[in-house]
Amino acid sequence: MNRREPPLLPVVGQPPAERADAARNRQRLVEAAQRIVAAKGVQGLALDDVAKEAGVGVGTAYRRFGDVSGLAYALMEGHEIRFQEALLSGPPPLGPGAPPAERIRAFVHGMRDLQREQWELRLLASFKAPEGYGSGPYPAYHLHLTTLLRDLVEDPGYWASMLLALLQPALLDHQQRVLGIGDDRIRAGLDSVLDRLLR
Repeated sequence: MNRREPPLLPVVGQPPAERADAARNRQRLVEAAQRIVAAKGVQGLALDDVAKEAGVGVGTAYRRFGDVSGLAYALMEGHEIRFQEALLSGPPPLGPGAPPAERIRAFVHGMRDLQREQWELRLLASFKAPEGYGSGPYPAYHLHLTTLLRDLVEDPGYWASMLLALLQPALLDHQQRVLGIGDDRIRAGLDSVLDRLLR
C-alpha cells in the first residue's frame, strides 16, 4: 500500500511581516524576557516588567503578546522551529523516509524530549493560553499525527488528539511531581500505548 507523506506543517513562531520598528520592539521584548528568566526564573515573567526592562511601552507588550503565555510561546519558538524542521526535512525516523508507525513513535518521544528542554515555559504557556489546545503549535502537530495515522487506525484525528494529550505539560508535570512517576516509567507507558495502537 502506498504511504502518503504528510503535508508541510505551518512552522510555528514566525510572525507575519511587520514594520521594522515593530520587529525591533518584539526583539527587544524577547531579549528582555530572556534576561529576566535567566535572573529570576520563569516565575519572574510579567509583561509589565518585561516592557520596563526592554524600554518599550506596556501597551506595546500587551498588543504584541496578549499575555504572558504569548510571551512564553515566543521564548520557545527557537526550539519549536528546530523540531518542526526535523519533522519536515530531518533524517528518519523523525523526518521523512521511515514508515508512518516509526515516525509516530519518533514524534512522541521527540515531543517528550522537547517538553523537557523548556519545562517551566511550557507549563506557563499551557496553563495560561486562552485558546487552550487551539493555540501555539498544537494544530500543526495534530495535523502531522493525523496524516501519519490515516492508514493505520480508524478515526486518526481522535487518536492524534489522544497521543498529544499524553504529552501535555500539565499532565506530565502531574505525573512526575504529584504521582512520583519517573521518566523511565513515562517513556515505557508511552511505548505501551503506541504498541497497542499501532500493532
